[in-house]
Amino acid sequence: MAVVAVDIGGTTVKGALFDADGTVLDRATVPTFPVLSPSDAAEPTRAPGDSVGPGGPALAAVVGLVDHLAASAARTGRALAGIGLCSPGLVDAERGRVVLAVNLGWADLPVAELLADRFGVPVALDHDARAAARAEQAARSAADKSVDEFVFIPIGTGIAATIFTGGTIVHGATGGAGEFGHVPVVPGGEVCTCGQRGCVEVYASAGNVFRRYRAAGGALAASTREVVALVGTDPVATRVWAEAIDALATGVVMLTAVLDPSAVVIGGGLGEAGERLLAPLRAGVAERLGWRPVPSIEQSLVGAGAGLAGAALLVGTPVQPHPVKES
Repeated sequence: MAVVAVDIGGTTVKGALFDADGTVLDRATVPTFPVLSPSDAAEPTRAPGDSVGPGGPALAAVVGLVDHLAASAARTGRALAGIGLCSPGLVDAERGRVVLAVNLGWADLPVAELLADRFGVPVALDHDARAAARAEQAARSAADKSVDEFVFIPIGTGIAATIFTGGTIVHGATGGAGEFGHVPVVPGGEVCTCGQRGCVEVYASAGNVFRRYRAAGGALAASTREVVALVGTDPVATRVWAEAIDALATGVVMLTAVLDPSAVVIGGGLGEAGERLLAPLRAGVAERLGWRPVPSIEQSLVGAGAGLAGAALLVGTPVQPHPVKES
């Protein structure tokens, strides 16, 4: 028996095939949306949800990835027992629907039902930040570093937060608790995909750090990782990174004032920046919270593979910390 775990992002869809004891048997990553060739670029641009069929190109990418991993399972003589999915946006986990995911072009999409019908196995769905947070909670418990009051913030194409209180995840009245990336922190700032201005995500998500670097005239970096590496030597990278840290710090201060967590854990792809992100973030939060104790600000134990680990947990597969390394 084997299960497929899928972490759906705005840039890529990551997947892994696990056996019953949590061993990774195979993995794959595909673009969430087709990569345009120069000739394609001359054609009229379509919105993410404009492709034929429910779910558009993003769902097609998910289906193609699961097809590949299911075929991999079959080649080893293992039957597919279930699929665990995690998605950004507003997610109704109980009904298996993505209510709204702007980055994917999805609205009220019954993604769990669609995949269950295609593959004939149970499908479990949850918000990507909540799924990743469960993996983080499991890793902390295994490492004897459990905390009951903490906030987990994965930073990738988007930014969200999962709130733990009393060791339990807070879902909110509509299941939308934790949309940290859409907290406005820069009055009159840049327009966000959600329609507001000055959101945390516009300044501090991995994709937006690179976008803002290029928009400001930066030419030395070809990726967000390279932008971070240039901080301190490239003035444009240094300024854009400082603005990202400032937005994050302001948001974390708001979370701290309202929730009083003992720890804020930073994960996702940008969380792999380590102390280049954490050290100035700690300083920025401490400067703003001089009137009260500052929560500990830590790097995720699970790392950028937390989404996949959490998706596997949704279908009952135990995983070890760092089940899938980012390439």
